[in-house]
Amino acid sequence: MDVFDAVRTVLAVRKFQEKPIPASLKERILQAGWLTASSMNLQPWHFIAIDDPETLRQLGSLASSGPYIAQAPFAVAVVIEESEYSVSDASRAIQSMILTGWAEGVGSNWVGFFGLDAVKPLLGVPEGLEILAIVPFGYPAEPKTGSKKKRKPFDEVVHHGRFGQI
Repeated sequence: MDVFDAVRTVLAVRKFQEKPIPASLKERILQAGWLTASSMNLQPWHFIAIDDPETLRQLGSLASSGPYIAQAPFAVAVVIEESEYSVSDASRAIQSMILTGWAEGVGSNWVGFFGLDAVKPLLGVPEGLEILAIVPFGYPAEPKTGSKKKRKPFDEVVHHGRFGQI
């Protein structure tokens, strides 16, 4: 799948098959985050790869917006250092990981946006660092296609030269 097709078709996945993700694909997803550009090349992130079922179950109970983490075969906790650009940079890395997984048939969804302090002791995250998000990955339990995307009309959000010009 090319990049545009991945962007065009990616959807949030919250139900996963009980099917493991190959180690090589997990590594590729992590590399996609690692390779993402960052402001001033600070790379203010850390990625915690989680595939232990008990840890995933505990994450599902601790992350109020993502109980479905418990059913995922793999997740990545995205931890950020304090930096003016860390949220923006790590968000870009998350999108790179999501699109890389999607291109290989693996779905995901962003869980949290801070508010994950209860998870820090479980994952051994040191003081001074924050968990921005947890991204569970798995093969979708239900078929997903891009045909269900709901977007505002293109001409309503795209302006040429100046705001309001179509």
